[in-house]
Amino acid sequence: MTNYIEMYRYCDGAIYKFYLVEDEDAVRYRRQDKNIWIIRHPDYGWVIWDETDNSLMSRPWDTPITKQGDQPPQGDWVSKKEKNSFVYKLRYGCKID
Repeated sequence: MTNYIEMYRYCDGAIYKFYLVEDEDAVRYRRQDKNIWIIRHPDYGWVIWDETDNSLMSRPWDTPITKQGDQPPQGDWVSKKEKNSFVYKLRYGCKID
């Protein structure tokens, strides 16, 4: 299993890393600098979720929930926070043993 995920923002090249957190409840990834998670939501599938605001921040652009597997889908994701919206590319980082 991949130990981290990168979210690459197309407009400015910013990269955010999310690290794998496994517990008995679920597989999820936590952003290294904030309390923001990539989780599998029962209604929306894989999403980026802000624990502080308890809000949906981002989701896959063209991968329907029925086509999502055990890991967040690679490819384009869209985000919305207040009046701002961005497009990101989710890509898997290296496996760290």
